Amino acid sequence: MSEMAEAIRQLISEKGYSEDSVRQTIERALKAAYKRTYGTDENAIVKFNDDMSDVSIYSRKVIIDGVYDPVKEIELEEARKLAGDSVEEGDEIDILEDPKSFCRSAVATGKQTAHQGLNETYKNSLMNDYRDKIGEIIIGYYQREKNGNIYLDLGNAGKVEGVLPVKYQSKLEVYEKNDRIKALIVDVKPTNSGIQLVLSRSDPKLVSSILEKEVPEIADGTVEIQKIVRDAGYRTKIAVYSKREEVDPVGACVGLKGVRIQNVIRELLNEKIDVLRWDSNPAEFIKNALSPAQVERVVIMDAEKRQALAIVEDSQFSLAIGKQGQNVRLANRLCDWNIDVKTVEQAEDIDFSNVNTVQTARNLFNDEQIDEITTVAELPGVNSEVAQLLKENGIEEIQDFVEAYDNGSIKIDGVNEEELDKINKLINENVEFVEDETETSADEDSTSTKEENTQDEEEYFCPECGAKITLDMTHCPNCGVEFEFTEDEE
Repeated sequence: MSEMAEAIRQLISEKGYSEDSVRQTIERALKAAYKRTYGTDENAIVKFNDDMSDVSIYSRKVIIDGVYDPVKEIELEEARKLAGDSVEEGDEIDILEDPKSFCRSAVATGKQTAHQGLNETYKNSLMNDYRDKIGEIIIGYYQREKNGNIYLDLGNAGKVEGVLPVKYQSKLEVYEKNDRIKALIVDVKPTNSGIQLVLSRSDPKLVSSILEKEVPEIADGTVEIQKIVRDAGYRTKIAVYSKREEVDPVGACVGLKGVRIQNVIRELLNEKIDVLRWDSNPAEFIKNALSPAQVERVVIMDAEKRQALAIVEDSQFSLAIGKQGQNVRLANRLCDWNIDVKTVEQAEDIDFSNVNTVQTARNLFNDEQIDEITTVAELPGVNSEVAQLLKENGIEEIQDFVEAYDNGSIKIDGVNEEELDKINKLINENVEFVEDETETSADEDSTSTKEENTQDEEEYFCPECGAKITLDMTHCPNCGVEFEFTEDEE
């Protein structure tokens, strides 16, 4: 079995198969050859050395007096010659088989089983490896075309093939034999000889993956891609935002003199790319989404139905709409709003009196019920470090901040006036102060009671000397003048 031992070593050390997969494959092959020779493999036993350096196959036979099935049984006398006098009738004995004694067809069957087993093992290994790579970029070379589908050579001795289906191709891209193609892995399928990777050049994730490699701020998480929409081959719109106020997300993606975004454009064979700032305010986001057009104003027409009107100058109208409506269509998909574009003149005839509020639109845009904001730390976009410093100095509630801000009593190391002004602006934009009806009612009742008491306790004075008198008096206690109280008829 020296040849077998060498084959095992090569499979494990050179081909990269796992020890378990090699063990199972060899065991199946030997049992297949055994079955081909003897008609059954029920009593075939395959044994490996501890270090997997060699393998043997045995026939397990029952010791019996009067053999009926020589494949599974052995005479007592013959068994004692092989195993010694200690064996008895009814015992089992393993007899070493020489694979070279198997018939030729049995050997061929064993080889075929081993080959299929190794192929299946290799294929499963590849499948597991590439399933983890779905969503990643791979580079291949144009090999052939069939029914519009492009097949790529990805190396790996032909075991891994790439296919770029028609539906995943960018509309304007044309390739020739041996062209280098960078694509996104979207699926993995088994084939007879290995596996096939389904690739895409139209998936928006291809753009985000390329952009991530070009922009360090995206790679480290400082800048995040909120959403990408794409008309592959023509135009892509990318909404980005920054977790740090001092980092401009659009500038980071575009790069100095546009170097970073130009690298992405080249990879997409000159597809137009609009990088714009994501905004939680739907009106602002819609205005940004219609880039490169300059929008004068965005009106939320119906927040529940997510309908908005973008008003532009005459010179910007065709740019906002785009060729065959492409620009506004992509903006609709990016914002998930139905955007109508009109010129300033066209908008003059529209009645805006019944439009829904922008705050309602914000609630829908965020796709969640906005909770009541009571503390400074809950304000959207607030500097968390500043909010913590305020809290440590007894200013946690928004009401406390407003009172302290109005009287100028906030004096905290590490918090400057600019930061305080920003927080006050956030409060004005996001917090609505509602007067407590109970307190208002109590105040009104108190005022009313005071007025009644005032009427009940009205004071009277002497017309001669001005001394204080009461209704039960007939003479002034000071000057003695006589007087009489009469009720006014009116």
